[in-house]
Amino acid sequence: MQEKFFLANSSLGQHRIAYTEWGEASARPPVICVHGLTRNGRDFDELARALADQTKVYCPDIAGRGKSDWFADPAYYTYPQYIADMAGFIVHIGAATVDWVGTSMGGIIGMLMAAADTTPVHRMVVNDVGPFIPLAALKRIGTYVAATTEFADTKEAETYMRSIYASFGKLSDENWGHLAAHGTRVLPNGKLALAYDPAIAQAFLSVDKDVEFWDAYDRIRAPILLLRGMKSDVLPADVAKEMTQRGPKAQLAEFLRIGHAPALMDPTQIGLIKEFLFA
Repeated sequence: MQEKFFLANSSLGQHRIAYTEWGEASARPPVICVHGLTRNGRDFDELARALADQTKVYCPDIAGRGKSDWFADPAYYTYPQYIADMAGFIVHIGAATVDWVGTSMGGIIGMLMAAADTTPVHRMVVNDVGPFIPLAALKRIGTYVAATTEFADTKEAETYMRSIYASFGKLSDENWGHLAAHGTRVLPNGKLALAYDPAIAQAFLSVDKDVEFWDAYDRIRAPILLLRGMKSDVLPADVAKEMTQRGPKAQLAEFLRIGHAPALMDPTQIGLIKEFLFA
């Protein structure tokens, strides 16, 4: 695994997008793994390690998260900008086609990219998100995204994460330690905070209705493996079912005792993804 970065563009100028790179080039398309709203590319270490024996795997930190730059103007934390950044990233790595694994926000970015008439997306794993997101779920997420909690150390941060991310499922102590170690940043006062710009919450706080983009979903032609936590409020059961019946007609896999979103650290989850991408 190597940590790298590339320079993406916006009307504010250039900004650094950090990413980790795994494996060696092969005849298969490389896999791009894109994280959820408040997370970062290191969430995918277990999955990337498992996929890297057959192809290159890239795990970027979307702007405002992880080790990527923050925008001076929070108005740039938008899907058009994220899509432009990822399109530039695909050019940067020199790939004609890619396979995509996207959790929550990363799944939305992937679906919107895959809906384009000319898209590099070959196959997709969409993790616990769909083209209809209830307002109640968005409001719930917004309540913790805007928090500016400080922690004395990584252990204290881990305890907090175990609480707010309990819906990820039954993770090992090692998994939780990994999420805490890579999901925090050091503040000037020496304390820790979560590794994202709290200003990303502004878009959530202004939402006043359900979000839907079925028209884009119906244009997707790439095969989709849809993963869903059976307790998820972001991807309701009826929306997941509809995704299997229209557009690309996703293949659905659901997980008991998990909400939003499966952490993709479990061997069963990893095995399903590997089988789908490399079939």
